[in-house]
Amino acid sequence: MSIEITILRNLIHNEDYLRKVVPFLKDEYFYDQSQKIIFNLINDFVKKYNKTPTEESLQIALQDSNVSETYFEQAKKLLSELKIEKIDENWLYDNTEKFCKDKAVYNAILKSISIIDGKDKLLSKEGIPDILTEALGVSFDRSVGHDYIDDAESRYDFYNRKEDRIPLDLYYLNKITQGGIPNKTLNIVMAGTGVGKSLFMCHIASSILSQGKNVLYITLEMAEERIAERLDANLLNIELDQIKDLPKDMYNSRIDKYSKKTNGKLIVKEYPTATAHAGHFKALLGELSLKRDFHPDIIFIDYLNICASSRFKAGTNVNSYTYIKAIAEELRGLAVEYNLPVVSATQVNRSAYGSSDVELTDTSESFGLPATADFMFALVSTEELEEMNQLMVKQLKNRYNDPTINRRFIIGVDRAKMRLYDVDDSAQSNIIDNDGTKKDNIDYSLKNLFNGNADPDFSGIKV
Repeated sequence: MSIEITILRNLIHNEDYLRKVVPFLKDEYFYDQSQKIIFNLINDFVKKYNKTPTEESLQIALQDSNVSETYFEQAKKLLSELKIEKIDENWLYDNTEKFCKDKAVYNAILKSISIIDGKDKLLSKEGIPDILTEALGVSFDRSVGHDYIDDAESRYDFYNRKEDRIPLDLYYLNKITQGGIPNKTLNIVMAGTGVGKSLFMCHIASSILSQGKNVLYITLEMAEERIAERLDANLLNIELDQIKDLPKDMYNSRIDKYSKKTNGKLIVKEYPTATAHAGHFKALLGELSLKRDFHPDIIFIDYLNICASSRFKAGTNVNSYTYIKAIAEELRGLAVEYNLPVVSATQVNRSAYGSSDVELTDTSESFGLPATADFMFALVSTEELEEMNQLMVKQLKNRYNDPTINRRFIIGVDRAKMRLYDVDDSAQSNIIDNDGTKKDNIDYSLKNLFNGNADPDFSGIKV
């Protein structure tokens, strides 16, 4: 007696078993054609009527099916043999789960071979690890959900559990994220060309390094040295065009002085545009762990649209919506797997370039990106804001807080030193969509968030 027959028999005669395992079973796990036919008949019945099918209903459904005469007779004979029998349920669940895992892995190996042989024209070889990882991750979730009454105590504990977050040094960004960026999230800044996407990420990376945390900055647009140059301007408090004129001993002295203020490390890694994907980033994390004992607290990727997908071949007949959404899903998966936040950026589309009121629909190439992101906001620049050295931030999506509170706010920008800073409350008076003033029960100021762990030289920044 095969496990497939046992599974089919219990799908018909054991309703509890059916409801728990049907979501995890696939017809591709049944290699015998008659077994596949019976499973599909059962599955179709459950989807339509939400209850266990009878032998009679399956016989009628089989007669109405369009299978060949040979397979019809084999399926009819199999159906007549699926009689009820007593069996240990724990053994049944365990072996059904093992069956699903084994079949998923076997099918993944066959699919990988097809990719290697070039028979699969859509998927690339780089997607093989993800295919195998997904197959190895097949398991039964026997939880039937959260009981509102019985689980009230655990729910209350969840409400009061302090979530690990990485605070930012900009007041309103911390306010709208309730104290910083949580782990296992994908966070996206959107702006037009030249507005300040890379400036924003370099500034936030610098402020997080100043907290004593480890930062990994991956660039696919600019050279490693250009990113490091922007970090120098920010952290060493010197204008960008003056760095090259700084005497070497003075430069080394400033680096040494700053290194004593933080226990964190910042690694910048460059990849050629459109060649690197989440698989490469995982390999990089492995090498950094092995060779430098470096484990980042946050990853910046500059920027998402010029990454590659680990699942789809570049240049294949895949539309931009699917391709960019796949990249976003893979980067968010990276954040979940390594339990850290990922911050990246995207462009606005052509129609929104120069617009003072950017919307989610203005996302370049794929609306699948905002659908995947946990937190997304736009940086907006106008001639008036440029004259005042300011940028407007507009919330587009926020899973951490109510996005209608502080939907828009102003931050200052010092482009010469690659810095952002909080501005006076007066700058917010005509623009914030919020509930009141800057004062509230949580102190989101830079001094409080850093809590004395670091002493960054952010001269000129108002706190």
